[in-house]
Amino acid sequence: MRHHTFAKTPPLGWNSWDCYGAAVREEEVKGNADYMAEFLKPYGWEYVVVDIQWYEPGANSSVYRPFVPLEMDEYSRLIPAANRFPSAADGNGFKALAEYVHNLGLKFGIHIMRGIPRQAVHANTPILGTKARARDIAHPNSICPWNTDMYGLDASKEGAQEYYNSLFQLYAEWGVDFVKVDDIAASRLYDTHLDEIRLIRKAIENCGRDMVLSLSPGPAPLEYAEDLKTNANMWRMTDDFWDHWNLLYGMFERCEKWNEHTGAGHWPDCDMLPLGHIGIRSVDGGGADRWTRFTKDEQVTMMTLWSIFRSPLMFGGELRDNDEWTLALLTNKEVLELNQNSHSNRLVYRKDDKIVWTAKDQENNTYAALFNATDETAEVEVTLEQLGLSDKKRAKNLWNQEDLGEITDGIKLMLPPHGSILIKLY
Repeated sequence: MRHHTFAKTPPLGWNSWDCYGAAVREEEVKGNADYMAEFLKPYGWEYVVVDIQWYEPGANSSVYRPFVPLEMDEYSRLIPAANRFPSAADGNGFKALAEYVHNLGLKFGIHIMRGIPRQAVHANTPILGTKARARDIAHPNSICPWNTDMYGLDASKEGAQEYYNSLFQLYAEWGVDFVKVDDIAASRLYDTHLDEIRLIRKAIENCGRDMVLSLSPGPAPLEYAEDLKTNANMWRMTDDFWDHWNLLYGMFERCEKWNEHTGAGHWPDCDMLPLGHIGIRSVDGGGADRWTRFTKDEQVTMMTLWSIFRSPLMFGGELRDNDEWTLALLTNKEVLELNQNSHSNRLVYRKDDKIVWTAKDQENNTYAALFNATDETAEVEVTLEQLGLSDKKRAKNLWNQEDLGEITDGIKLMLPPHGSILIKLY
């Protein structure tokens, strides 16, 4: 499958949702892109993603304003609100902002909702490339339960494919490299929208530009794993992930279930990293303007699990406010190497919420990630035999670069509540 030839490794980037909700502005996107180019690009970070409702002029938080007018062109396609994205004025769309990001050596992404704007359907506006109009292809009973912007499409109707073709042709003209499509991987009302996923896959193939396709929200049903791999580059295996321990705790089981489906070009997605300064204009996740509620131990546990599972890494905080600690979480070369290029990743065991994962690198070195998912300090251990090793190895703690000496039989360590350690054996 051609789309598996890009996103060969898990995408690394920034997404505006955790800090700005639906209300991010152009200058904030540029500012975070500037930071990424200076501090993160040397470590492989590259995607700058504008999340939901960039077409809503009055968006001011993560709370959607229902049934408000949206910015739309003459062919039923949503376009950026120029009061929030000044370079989009006069029909320029995201072309100038994408060019700004590209000139930094980075890639540009956007979020969209599946389907067609309700206002287009009510006005029965034209669709580019077909005589069908908005009302002809809409599925008015297929709605998003948490956002009023769109109706779903009836994939059987003439004009449905042409509508998605016209969308992605427009995005290609803008220079979009990454598209996150929402209300599609799983729905509280309708299950997974496989018909629309297939329309989108075909539209990307027709548009002439490589675009990573990310599907949200989750949890995507495991029984559709092959369909998701066939059509997407990444898909959410969880609902929105926030800085609550119970959500991080639940991710261990999700990673265990989805692990066999990771591979070049197709990545089950643990969702964004709610780290650093978040909630600036986003009240989602049960909090307002704040620094992450995760303890430092929990932050390391999250980064370790996401990395050894090989999830995409999408940072959710305001990058420009990062402290040294947060920046260090994103710029550990050996941890990122594990995320990007390891293989043979697997769960070794889980018992009484003591959890061990392992992986190999390209030089056949072994990684061991030990997790204490209990609420008390606990001892976690793993033998060399359990890791598939027969000879003694030297060990290094990758997060603090401490040499742990020679390991002859195994590793046995006391870990704090919700804590972890990531060890390289060589």
